[in-house]
Amino acid sequence: MKYILSLSILMMSFTGFTQEQQAYKISLQDAIERALDSSYVAINAKRDQLKALKQKWETTADGLPQISAGVDYNYNPIIRITPLPAEITGGEPGTFVPVAFDVRQNMNASATLNQLIFDGSYIVALKAAKTFLEYSKNANDKTRLEVRQSAINAYANTLVVKSNVGIIKNNKETAKKNLNETQRIYEEGLAEQEEVEQLQITYQELSNQLKNAERNLNLTKQTLCMVLGLPVNSDLELTDDLESLAQDQLADFNLMEQQLNVEQTIDYKIANNLVKQRELEWQLERSKALPTLSAFANYGATTFGDDFIFFDQNTEWFRFSTVGVSLSIPIFSSLKRAKSSQRAEIAMMQAETELRQSVERIKLEFNQAKSDYNFALENYQISQANLDLAVRIEQKNIIKYKEGISSSFELRQAQLQLYNAQNNYLQSMLSLINSKTSLETILNNPNVN
Repeated sequence: MKYILSLSILMMSFTGFTQEQQAYKISLQDAIERALDSSYVAINAKRDQLKALKQKWETTADGLPQISAGVDYNYNPIIRITPLPAEITGGEPGTFVPVAFDVRQNMNASATLNQLIFDGSYIVALKAAKTFLEYSKNANDKTRLEVRQSAINAYANTLVVKSNVGIIKNNKETAKKNLNETQRIYEEGLAEQEEVEQLQITYQELSNQLKNAERNLNLTKQTLCMVLGLPVNSDLELTDDLESLAQDQLADFNLMEQQLNVEQTIDYKIANNLVKQRELEWQLERSKALPTLSAFANYGATTFGDDFIFFDQNTEWFRFSTVGVSLSIPIFSSLKRAKSSQRAEIAMMQAETELRQSVERIKLEFNQAKSDYNFALENYQISQANLDLAVRIEQKNIIKYKEGISSSFELRQAQLQLYNAQNNYLQSMLSLINSKTSLETILNNPNVN
């Protein structure tokens, strides 16, 4: 038993470790699809839409037949005595005789059917449930667009940090090579100690940057896992590379020519849903001045006795039944309904103003996103050209330094210029991807419904 128990624990531990370190090979498209399907935000957005469907049926059910049943049991330890005039029983006038009208025990069983015939608020509630369902769908669509954008941003950011790690490693190797060569020249007495120290500064800074970049890479992968709905300790292997993704952004020329249709944007639809909701709330307050008509039917049986014999076969039950209608007519509320209706009307007008504001805000956001995308395209091309120049300048300074034409200080300046150009190039690719995604999100393109 000890051997079996130990083996079981070992297998469970191994299984847990395997699940924790599960590896995934993910392209950008895979990341988008997984995020839309399995991310925490997307899952709860689907549940919100499902809740709206349930709520719509709840509202509809209020106008359908409602049946309830009940059983009442009463036990009277002390029976109330009622005095009656003695003349009833032939007694002396002016005197009373005690009479008990209750029994020791009684039981009632009944079932009641209620049916709403007319209620203005119910009609409005049905419309509101439909509007709320539409709102939930639009909210889900907006969430899916945001999830898609988050997945792209997190994926691209991880690629940037990954590329940065590779660049720093290459720069560190180059700096180490230059440092070793300068160290040998210094030991031979052909170089000054300051030149060695200048290169040591560069090498040490790159070593520190590499450690920080590797830590950031781990964190960005964990962030991507969180966005995708995966355990944060999952082992991710990104199959796309940053430059290919950046080139893909350049290929979509139709995006820049696409015109904005405000009414098709998610933000407009949600703002319009709010106007409809406020309008229905106004109608609801007005409907409270209408009469309410409902019908009911009741059927049951009762029995009684001094002993508890209600479940005996010979116990006699006395049936009863009631059918009727109920009409409620509101007459005067001291202007409460009027003021509630006016307040709801003001809220509706506020929603209409917010809708007009949303239209202008969407136009502004579209123009801003389009401008940002244009700038990102231009900045990417400039950063790419600057990087090529910085590489050539650094290579020329290495040759000059080895030939003794330039100093280590000039070489360090050229290297710092290269490092800055490399970082700008990485950031330009990230900005290009993110700005295009932002523009697509505003246009709801591609549609992720």
